[in-house]
Order: sequence, then C-alpha cells, then structure tokens
Amino acid sequence: MSRFAMEPLPQPVKLYVYDLSRGLARQFSPMMLGKQLDGIWHTAVVVNGEEFFYGSSGIANCQPGGTLLGPPDSVIDLGTTEVTEEIFMDYLSSLGESSFRGECYKLFEHNCNTFSNEVSQFLTGKKIPSHIMDLPAEILSTPFGQLIKPIVDSVQIHPAGGNIGGRHNQS
Repeated sequence: MSRFAMEPLPQPVKLYVYDLSRGLARQFSPMMLGKQLDGIWHTAVVVNGEEFFYGSSGIANCQPGGTLLGPPDSVIDLGTTEVTEEIFMDYLSSLGESSFRGECYKLFEHNCNTFSNEVSQFLTGKKIPSHIMDLPAEILSTPFGQLIKPIVDSVQIHPAGGNIGGRHNQS
C-alpha cells in the first residue's frame, strides 16, 4: 500500500449557527437589554456528513440540519481537517465522558458554543467567531441579564438527535 493511501483526505468543517430566538432577540433586545443583539446563538459542528452538538443531554449528532431547529440561519466555513473519523469519534467519546457530560451543561458558562469552539480548535486549530462566544457575557453585563440569570440557569436545551456512540447520558 502506498504512503498516499494511508493519509486521510481533508474534510470540510462547517459551523451551523441557529438563532434560538427566531429573530426576537434582534427585535426586543434594545428594549430589554439596552443593547442590540442579533440573535441567541446555538451552534453545531458539521464534519464527515454529520452535525455534532452539545446540550443538557450531552453530546449528540444528527444529519446536517436535522434537529428540531430545522435548517441553520447561517453556515460558517471553519476550514478543513485531516483528523480521521475514528480519531474524532474517540475524541468526542472522551469529551462526552468528561467535560461535556449532560450534567455539566450551563446555558451561560458551558454550552453548545463552548463545545463547538473546542471541537473546531481540535479539528482545524481555529476558534469559532468571538461574537458567538462573547454573547453570554454581553447579556450578563446588563441589569436584565443579571435578573434572568437564575431562571436561565435552570433551562435545559437539547435539540433532538442521537447521543454519540448510542449511549444516553444519565442526567
């Protein structure tokens, strides 16, 4: 077998971005927060023909655009990866057993965007856009954000999909 047959082909890596508010953040954030927000972002990483995301039930996957959220509001090209599918699935399994278990989910501090950022860096060496990562701090910097934090901390988000490896985390 030649050396070239052993090297993985670069795979595209995409960030699927969904506005959980369906446009309401853009409309009401100036009144409620005193600043303009373009959306309340949920993200997922698409690689090897699958969409991978994190929610209160842990790491899950589905066909691209196959969650209850429907098609993404935008798709960001993160680059390519030469990480094999096998290594990537082992990596996700490890994350799912450690820092990205369902019970570790916190809407403001450790969420789908934290997961997407970590996975993007593993696959491509690049972070996801800062306006997505900075959104929780931006909301919490307002009086309204501080008021709703205790309520929002109790919210669990999990767009339907299958758990990695067929394992369902016990939350």
